[in-house]
Amino acid sequence: MTLKQGMRLSMTIMGLMLAAGAVCPVTVPAETVVKIGGTGSALGSMMRVAEAYEKSHPGIRIRIMPSLGSTGAVKAVLGGGIDLAIASIPLTDTERQQGAVEVEYARSPFAFITNAKVDKTAVTTRELEDIYSGRKSTWPDGSRIRLILRPEKDMDSRLLRGISPAMDQAVKAAMARPGMVIAITNQESTAAVARTPGALGGATLTEVISEKQPVNILSFNGVQPSVKAITDRSYPLVKPFYLVTTPKAPAEARQFAKFVLSPAGRKILTKNGCLTVGVK
Repeated sequence: MTLKQGMRLSMTIMGLMLAAGAVCPVTVPAETVVKIGGTGSALGSMMRVAEAYEKSHPGIRIRIMPSLGSTGAVKAVLGGGIDLAIASIPLTDTERQQGAVEVEYARSPFAFITNAKVDKTAVTTRELEDIYSGRKSTWPDGSRIRLILRPEKDMDSRLLRGISPAMDQAVKAAMARPGMVIAITNQESTAAVARTPGALGGATLTEVISEKQPVNILSFNGVQPSVKAITDRSYPLVKPFYLVTTPKAPAEARQFAKFVLSPAGRKILTKNGCLTVGVK
């Protein structure tokens, strides 16, 4: 065989090998997905924690589901639909008997928020009682106040009603008025405030910060909602957040939960408007 013939044979063999590689794809290791869902108040900050976790754990993807609410998320984790639930209310005895396990990992101030164009920086209990009851319907500049409500049994509604006996009656009156906007999820509520002229609603500080929501945050009875203010208990309205798992949770979900409670996870939560609690 001549040198020229040998070169042609080598090129032919190389071509066949390249062609074989084109039709035989390289096997890529499967990605492990951890599904998390729960109260919309905490999803933004949990997403920030998940982003950091994925960077240090190649092959693990944390999928944050759209808002399921606390009760819906606990049902989903018990049924195996998600791997980890985030709740803003403690588990019931029935949920614990079914195998759910909770740990409180953070708290965040519940704040009153307005549309960005509302010229208002503070609100008092008396003002809120007047606004929700319907006795006060305009802002100081004469523009109309548009309340964004939450469902009657939602944690946010319960927080509002617990401010005072008069506020309890005022929220009930607002719920009964025809034509009121009732947002089902936290994200829907905050988005409605952001886009509606004159709107007033509520959101956790961590939701506003972590999701970069374009709204005004009002001080309440002279105190600005902040991590420091709920640490020293000068600010009274607080939402707790719980991690909920079951004994059947995959190892990857349990490892992520440990990261949430770790110094690295706690630092991210604090930066995003949460007071961290629980296991250190």
